Amino acid sequence: MSLGQHLIELRKRLFRSAIGVVLGAVVGWIVYPWVWDGLRAPIEIIAESRNAVLNYQGITTAFDVHMQIAIYVGILVSSPIWLYQLFAFLVPGLTGREKRYTFGFVFTAIPLFLAGCAAGWFVVPHIVILLNSFVPPEDASFIEAKDYLGFVLKLILAVGVAFVLPVFLVLLNFVGVLSGRTILKGWRIAILTITLFTAIATPAADPFSMFLLAIPMVFLYFVAVGVAYWHDAVAAKRAKRLDSDLGTPSIA
Repeated sequence: MSLGQHLIELRKRLFRSAIGVVLGAVVGWIVYPWVWDGLRAPIEIIAESRNAVLNYQGITTAFDVHMQIAIYVGILVSSPIWLYQLFAFLVPGLTGREKRYTFGFVFTAIPLFLAGCAAGWFVVPHIVILLNSFVPPEDASFIEAKDYLGFVLKLILAVGVAFVLPVFLVLLNFVGVLSGRTILKGWRIAILTITLFTAIATPAADPFSMFLLAIPMVFLYFVAVGVAYWHDAVAAKRAKRLDSDLGTPSIA
Protein backbone atom coordinates (compact mmCIF):
# COMPACT_ATOMS: atom_id res chain seq x y z
CA MET A 1 0.00 0.00 0.00
CA SER A 2 1.17 3.51 -0.80
CA LEU A 3 1.30 6.28 1.81
CA GLY A 4 -1.96 7.70 0.48
CA GLN A 5 -3.67 4.32 0.75
CA HIS A 6 -2.42 3.96 4.33
CA LEU A 7 -3.86 7.37 5.19
CA ILE A 8 -7.19 6.46 3.62
CA GLU A 9 -7.22 3.21 5.56
CA LEU A 10 -6.38 5.08 8.78
CA ARG A 11 -9.18 7.56 8.17
CA LYS A 12 -11.65 4.72 7.63
CA ARG A 13 -10.58 2.97 10.85
CA LEU A 14 -10.72 6.20 12.86
CA PHE A 15 -14.17 7.02 11.52
CA ARG A 16 -15.54 3.61 12.51
CA SER A 17 -13.95 3.92 15.95
CA ALA A 18 -15.48 7.39 16.39
CA ILE A 19 -18.94 6.07 15.48
CA GLY A 20 -18.53 3.34 18.10
CA VAL A 21 -17.50 5.86 20.77
CA VAL A 22 -20.47 8.11 19.95
CA LEU A 23 -22.92 5.22 20.24
CA GLY A 24 -21.29 4.17 23.50
CA ALA A 25 -21.52 7.76 24.76
CA VAL A 26 -25.30 7.55 24.37
CA VAL A 27 -25.23 4.65 26.80
CA GLY A 28 -22.91 6.64 29.06
CA TRP A 29 -25.33 9.57 29.07
CA ILE A 30 -28.09 7.26 30.29
CA VAL A 31 -26.09 5.51 33.03
CA TYR A 32 -24.44 8.74 34.22
CA PRO A 33 -26.17 8.85 37.66
CA TRP A 34 -24.95 5.38 38.65
CA VAL A 35 -21.41 5.93 37.33
CA TRP A 36 -21.03 9.31 39.05
CA ASP A 37 -22.33 7.89 42.34
CA GLY A 38 -19.66 5.19 42.18
CA LEU A 39 -16.85 7.58 41.26
CA ARG A 40 -17.59 10.08 44.04
CA ALA A 41 -18.01 7.41 46.72
CA PRO A 42 -14.47 8.07 48.10
CA ILE A 43 -15.41 11.72 48.69
CA GLU A 44 -18.39 10.59 50.75
CA ILE A 45 -16.08 8.37 52.80
CA ILE A 46 -13.73 11.31 53.42
CA ALA A 47 -16.70 13.52 54.37
CA GLU A 48 -17.43 11.22 57.29
CA SER A 49 -14.27 12.41 59.08
CA ARG A 50 -13.76 15.93 57.68
CA ASN A 51 -15.56 18.61 55.69
CA ALA A 52 -15.15 17.44 52.07
CA VAL A 53 -17.42 18.20 49.14
CA LEU A 54 -17.33 18.28 45.36
CA ASN A 55 -17.58 21.81 44.01
CA TYR A 56 -19.24 22.81 40.71
CA GLN A 57 -17.53 26.12 40.15
CA GLY A 58 -19.12 27.27 36.89
CA ILE A 59 -22.64 27.26 35.51
CA THR A 60 -21.73 24.72 32.83
CA THR A 61 -19.59 22.52 35.08
CA ALA A 62 -22.37 20.02 35.83
CA PHE A 63 -23.09 19.64 32.12
CA ASP A 64 -19.36 19.21 31.38
CA VAL A 65 -19.10 16.49 34.02
CA HIS A 66 -22.13 14.72 32.57
CA MET A 67 -20.63 14.91 29.06
CA GLN A 68 -17.18 13.70 30.14
CA ILE A 69 -18.62 10.68 31.90
CA ALA A 70 -20.72 9.88 28.83
CA ILE A 71 -17.62 10.04 26.59
CA TYR A 72 -15.45 7.94 28.88
CA VAL A 73 -18.19 5.34 29.23
CA GLY A 74 -18.47 5.45 25.44
CA ILE A 75 -14.75 4.68 25.13
CA LEU A 76 -15.14 1.78 27.56
CA VAL A 77 -18.29 0.35 25.98
CA SER A 78 -16.96 0.68 22.43
CA SER A 79 -13.58 -0.90 23.27
CA PRO A 80 -14.38 -4.02 21.17
CA ILE A 81 -14.90 -1.77 18.14
CA TRP A 82 -11.88 0.52 18.37
CA LEU A 83 -9.53 -2.26 19.51
CA TYR A 84 -10.53 -4.30 16.47
CA GLN A 85 -10.06 -1.29 14.19
CA LEU A 86 -6.62 -0.69 15.69
CA PHE A 87 -5.51 -4.30 15.16
CA ALA A 88 -7.05 -4.37 11.69
CA PHE A 89 -4.97 -1.33 10.71
CA LEU A 90 -1.72 -2.74 12.12
CA VAL A 91 -1.81 -6.25 10.61
CA PRO A 92 -2.23 -5.85 6.84
CA GLY A 93 1.29 -7.22 6.31
CA LEU A 94 0.50 -10.62 7.84
CA THR A 95 0.03 -13.72 5.73
CA GLY A 96 -3.42 -15.20 5.20
CA ARG A 97 -2.83 -17.75 7.94
CA GLU A 98 -1.50 -15.21 10.42
CA LYS A 99 -4.40 -12.83 9.80
CA ARG A 100 -6.62 -15.34 11.54
CA TYR A 101 -4.70 -14.57 14.71
CA THR A 102 -6.12 -11.03 14.58
CA PHE A 103 -9.34 -12.27 16.12
CA GLY A 104 -7.30 -13.90 18.88
CA PHE A 105 -5.59 -10.57 19.56
CA VAL A 106 -8.91 -8.74 19.71
CA PHE A 107 -10.65 -11.30 21.90
CA THR A 108 -7.65 -11.24 24.25
CA ALA A 109 -7.24 -7.46 24.35
CA ILE A 110 -10.89 -6.71 25.12
CA PRO A 111 -11.15 -8.69 28.40
CA LEU A 112 -7.68 -7.49 29.42
CA PHE A 113 -8.67 -3.87 28.86
CA LEU A 114 -11.88 -4.32 30.83
CA ALA A 115 -10.00 -6.16 33.60
CA GLY A 116 -7.49 -3.31 33.76
CA CYS A 117 -10.27 -0.74 34.04
CA ALA A 118 -11.82 -2.83 36.84
CA ALA A 119 -8.44 -2.88 38.62
CA GLY A 120 -8.19 0.90 38.22
CA TRP A 121 -11.70 1.28 39.66
CA PHE A 122 -10.59 -0.80 42.64
CA VAL A 123 -7.51 1.28 43.47
CA VAL A 124 -9.08 4.73 42.89
CA PRO A 125 -10.70 4.98 46.36
CA HIS A 126 -7.39 4.17 48.07
CA ILE A 127 -5.58 6.85 46.09
CA VAL A 128 -8.21 9.54 46.67
CA ILE A 129 -8.44 8.83 50.39
CA LEU A 130 -4.65 8.82 50.78
CA LEU A 131 -4.12 12.08 48.93
CA ASN A 132 -6.83 13.79 50.97
CA SER A 133 -5.25 12.55 54.19
CA PHE A 134 -2.65 15.31 53.78
CA VAL A 135 -5.33 17.95 54.33
CA PRO A 136 -5.17 19.20 57.94
CA PRO A 137 -8.22 18.06 59.94
CA GLU A 138 -9.20 21.62 60.79
CA ASP A 139 -9.41 22.56 57.08
CA ALA A 140 -12.05 21.78 54.48
CA SER A 141 -11.65 20.09 51.11
CA PHE A 142 -13.53 21.82 48.32
CA ILE A 143 -12.66 19.59 45.37
CA GLU A 144 -13.36 20.83 41.86
CA ALA A 145 -15.69 18.28 40.25
CA LYS A 146 -14.06 18.45 36.79
CA ASP A 147 -10.54 18.05 38.18
CA TYR A 148 -11.59 15.11 40.33
CA LEU A 149 -13.40 13.44 37.45
CA GLY A 150 -10.46 13.88 35.08
CA PHE A 151 -8.07 12.42 37.65
CA VAL A 152 -10.03 9.25 38.40
CA LEU A 153 -11.14 8.53 34.82
CA LYS A 154 -7.67 9.00 33.34
CA LEU A 155 -6.26 6.71 36.00
CA ILE A 156 -8.83 4.00 35.25
CA LEU A 157 -8.20 4.18 31.50
CA ALA A 158 -4.42 4.24 32.00
CA VAL A 159 -4.53 0.99 33.95
CA GLY A 160 -6.81 -0.53 31.31
CA VAL A 161 -4.37 0.39 28.53
CA ALA A 162 -1.44 -0.95 30.59
CA PHE A 163 -3.13 -4.36 30.74
CA VAL A 164 -3.40 -4.40 26.92
CA LEU A 165 0.25 -3.56 26.22
CA PRO A 166 1.43 -7.23 26.40
CA VAL A 167 -0.95 -8.01 23.54
CA PHE A 168 0.76 -5.34 21.45
CA LEU A 169 4.13 -6.93 22.24
CA VAL A 170 2.82 -10.18 20.80
CA LEU A 171 1.45 -8.31 17.80
CA LEU A 172 4.86 -6.71 17.15
CA ASN A 173 6.36 -10.19 17.32
CA PHE A 174 3.86 -11.55 14.80
CA VAL A 175 4.62 -8.79 12.30
CA GLY A 176 8.36 -9.40 12.70
CA VAL A 177 9.33 -6.23 14.55
CA LEU A 178 10.36 -7.87 17.85
CA SER A 179 11.55 -11.41 18.52
CA GLY A 180 10.73 -13.31 21.67
CA ARG A 181 14.39 -13.15 22.68
CA THR A 182 14.39 -9.37 22.33
CA ILE A 183 11.24 -9.01 24.42
CA LEU A 184 12.67 -11.28 27.15
CA LYS A 185 15.99 -9.43 27.11
CA GLY A 186 14.22 -6.33 28.42
CA TRP A 187 12.52 -8.10 31.34
CA ARG A 188 14.39 -6.08 33.97
CA ILE A 189 13.33 -2.78 32.39
CA ALA A 190 9.79 -4.10 31.97
CA ILE A 191 9.47 -5.11 35.64
CA LEU A 192 11.00 -1.81 36.79
CA THR A 193 8.60 0.13 34.56
CA ILE A 194 5.61 -1.87 35.84
CA THR A 195 6.69 -1.34 39.45
CA LEU A 196 7.11 2.40 38.98
CA PHE A 197 3.78 2.66 37.19
CA THR A 198 1.90 0.78 39.90
CA ALA A 199 3.70 2.73 42.64
CA ILE A 200 2.55 6.00 41.06
CA ALA A 201 -0.93 4.71 40.30
CA THR A 202 -1.47 3.25 43.77
CA PRO A 203 0.27 5.44 46.36
CA ALA A 204 -1.34 3.59 49.25
CA ALA A 205 0.11 3.54 52.72
CA ASP A 206 0.75 -0.22 52.42
CA PRO A 207 2.15 -1.98 49.34
CA PHE A 208 -0.80 -4.39 49.06
CA SER A 209 -2.62 -2.40 46.38
CA MET A 210 0.59 -1.88 44.40
CA PHE A 211 1.46 -5.57 44.32
CA LEU A 212 -2.15 -6.48 43.62
CA LEU A 213 -1.88 -4.43 40.43
CA ALA A 214 1.74 -5.24 39.55
CA ILE A 215 1.53 -9.04 39.82
CA PRO A 216 -1.01 -9.56 37.00
CA MET A 217 0.84 -7.05 34.80
CA VAL A 218 4.15 -8.89 35.25
CA PHE A 219 2.38 -12.19 34.64
CA LEU A 220 0.87 -10.87 31.41
CA TYR A 221 4.29 -9.65 30.29
CA PHE A 222 5.82 -13.11 30.66
CA VAL A 223 2.79 -14.67 28.98
CA ALA A 224 3.52 -12.37 26.04
CA VAL A 225 7.14 -13.55 26.08
CA GLY A 226 6.01 -17.19 26.03
CA VAL A 227 3.63 -16.61 23.12
CA ALA A 228 6.37 -14.74 21.21
CA TYR A 229 8.85 -17.60 21.72
CA TRP A 230 6.24 -20.10 20.56
CA HIS A 231 5.53 -18.07 17.43
CA ASP A 232 9.26 -17.71 16.69
CA ALA A 233 9.70 -21.47 16.95
CA VAL A 234 6.74 -22.13 14.64
CA ALA A 235 7.98 -19.55 12.14
CA ALA A 236 11.50 -21.03 12.20
CA LYS A 237 10.18 -24.54 11.54
CA ARG A 238 8.01 -23.24 8.70
CA ALA A 239 10.96 -21.40 7.14
CA LYS A 240 13.19 -24.46 7.49
CA ARG A 241 10.58 -26.69 5.88
CA LEU A 242 10.12 -24.18 3.04
CA ASP A 243 13.88 -24.02 2.44
CA SER A 244 14.00 -27.81 2.42
CA ASP A 245 11.18 -28.02 -0.11
CA LEU A 246 12.82 -25.43 -2.37
CA GLY A 247 16.15 -27.19 -2.15
CA THR A 248 14.72 -30.57 -3.13
CA PRO A 249 15.11 -31.19 -6.87
CA SER A 250 11.87 -31.92 -8.67
CA ILE A 251 11.37 -35.38 -10.21
CA ALA A 252 10.44 -35.35 -13.90
